[in-house]
This record gives sequence, C-alpha cells and structure tokens, in this order.
Amino acid sequence: MPSRKVQFTNQRGLTLSGKLDLPLLKEPYPFAIIAHVFTGNKNLKAIRHITRALNLNGIAVLRFDFTGLGQSEGRFEDTNFSSNVEDIMAAAHFLSENYTAPSLIIGQSLGGAASIFSAKALDSVKAVATIGAPSEPEHVMHLLSGSLKQIETEGFSEVSIDGRKFTIKKQFIDDLRAQDMDEILDQLNKAILVLHSPQDFIVEIENAAKIYRKAKHPKSFVTLDGADHMLTNKEDAFYTGTVIASWAARYIERPVKENLSTEKQVVARLDETNYTTEILAGRHGLLADESEDLGGNDFGPSPYELLNASLGACTAMTLRMYAQRKNWDLQEVKVHLSFDRSYFDDCTGCEDDAKRLDHFDRVIELKGDLTQEQKQRLLEIAERCPVHKTLSSETRFSTIIKED
Repeated sequence: MPSRKVQFTNQRGLTLSGKLDLPLLKEPYPFAIIAHVFTGNKNLKAIRHITRALNLNGIAVLRFDFTGLGQSEGRFEDTNFSSNVEDIMAAAHFLSENYTAPSLIIGQSLGGAASIFSAKALDSVKAVATIGAPSEPEHVMHLLSGSLKQIETEGFSEVSIDGRKFTIKKQFIDDLRAQDMDEILDQLNKAILVLHSPQDFIVEIENAAKIYRKAKHPKSFVTLDGADHMLTNKEDAFYTGTVIASWAARYIERPVKENLSTEKQVVARLDETNYTTEILAGRHGLLADESEDLGGNDFGPSPYELLNASLGACTAMTLRMYAQRKNWDLQEVKVHLSFDRSYFDDCTGCEDDAKRLDHFDRVIELKGDLTQEQKQRLLEIAERCPVHKTLSSETRFSTIIKED
C-alpha cells in the first residue's frame, strides 16, 4: 500500500502536512510518529529510510512537517519548542481519531527532545526513541550563537542554518530556556531508547549520556558508530530504523497473527525511491534492490539474485528432506548458484519474447558420511526440487491491473 498524504489541524488551527506509511499487512498493527530535526521536514532521506525499516517490521509510521516547515501552514518564526510538542500531540490525536492511537514516538535531534516531552503526556505511547537528541532543548541555541545578542536586544534576527535563512524571535529563545528535561525524564515512566553517534559534532554524545542517566528503566542505549548527526549515510539510517523496530517489539503490542494485505502469497511494493522494493512473504519482510551503479540503494538482493536464492533454498531443503527420510548422514548442504545476465539488461528487452532465462550454473556441496551412490542420488533429487521444476517448465502467467 503506498504512502497516504494526510492533513490534520494543530491547536493553533493550522493545517499540518503528513504522510502515513503503512506496512504490507492487514490491520491491526502498531502506529508510530516520527519527528524530524530542527528546521527539517518529513521527506528527509534519513526519515524515509527509518520509516521503510519500520514498515518492513510491521509498524505504520506517520511523518509530518512541523508548523512553518515543509508543506505545513504557519510561519516558522512564530513557532518554538512548545509548539513542536503541540504538533506531535496533534499528530497523535489525528491517529487516535482516524486509525489507532500511537504506541511509539521517534524523534531526531530537537525532534527527539520534543518526542520525550510529548510521550510523557500521551497515555497510548509505550515507548520513545531518540536519535542524536540534546539533553536540554536549550542546546539548540549554539546554532544561533552568532545572533543571540541581536535576538536579545532587537527581539529577532535572521540566521542561516544549513544554507537556509530563518527568522528567530526572542520568544523562541525564552521558550527553550523554560524547558526542564530532567523533570520530564523523571516523570516519563515509558520505555526509552537513546541512539547517538560518538562522531556527532552537532549534538555531542555527552547529551545521550545525560538522557540515559536521568531516564528510568526500562532504558536502552545504542551507539551509532561512524554516523553523522543527520544520518546522511543511508545504511546508518536504515540500521537505525531496524534497531528501533526490534527494540520496540518488547514494549508495544503487536498482532498475534499478521496477515498480508492481499489474497495472494506475496506482496511487493515499490514507491518513488528508485528500485528499493519492499517484499512481504507470509509474515516475513525483506528488501529487493539494484546496485548503486544502476540507480538503486543496494539495500537488498536484485531480482535475479532472489531467483537464484529461491532455487538454492529449495534445492537444499529438498535434499535435507530426502536424506532425513533415508536416514543418511547429510550434515550440511551448500548450493552455489549464478546467472550471468543482469535484470537491468533484460528489462530493456522486456517486450522481446525471445529474451528468457535459459541457464543456471549450480554447484552443490555436501558434507557428511555419504557414499558415492548416495551423492549421485542426491544430485538426481536436486533436479526434482519444486522450484527447479517450476523454472524448467513452461510457466503460465495471469496478470491484471487492480482497480482502486
């Protein structure tokens, strides 16, 4: 199911823009809210990769633009930390009214601090995860250090953040100074995961140590070694999302039986992010992709590699089943496969019926106390594995366009 564009209204009557990314499952599933970095937006690459990882693990995610940023209404100069918390609360209310109340909140940088404050006030939230978050909201003022005097004396100043101009008013500074993170952490009583990089030079890792020390159990800390503050490396972002999903499974309610959002056996979903494709087979999620050379993200095996993997897995399982029935000493099977053609080259000739897969190179490695006769018989059985038979037969396809 593709992302849904959604809108909701905050306490100030402004319309906020969001995207709701749903997993390839039938409801019910848990919902999470993710809050972006200071002056960021919902479509930052790190946010999208974290969301993808959560979706793959069966968690729906609402990502949205804070007031005055991205596609949300309002003026950024009229916002502050408290309004960010209010926006998260508005997002939670939207989910409660239209879907399911959120059980997980994730925030990056100042969005992480705001996530802690909002999680305290939301009964439905069972867990909160912060990424590169400051131990005090006031920490963000170091980005404004060159303009603080002007803001204090004149009431506002234009500052440059990541090459973009923003107007910061004195009320923003005053609001930051009024926040007490220690008090909120002392009263939080939620599971908390603190993720931070030792190489974060925007918000130093000492901030993570302060949050962790003050927070009550259950609390966890994961170091994002080698990552930068914005998680610009896609592997760092996807890893972060995967860690959060695995950790959150201990604290948020998950459905006993997860069903595919289809009557078919497998669902594959590709959105606007080039070739990275989410796959859900039964209850098991994985990714397919192409290499970076071909414009992909290299997050998973290519379609041909998955085809090879299917044949290899089926071959190994078939040999194991046969050996068990015969009580043969088959201790290990390795199936080595290759197919030289690339999916990209084949796809350029998709309309050419003469183009087809016609050769797999398969080498089977067997370990165990097996006679030559037994090995020869296993080689014959390998030719009879169901996937092998499917690939070697004249397969029929029935393809239609599903109407909305």
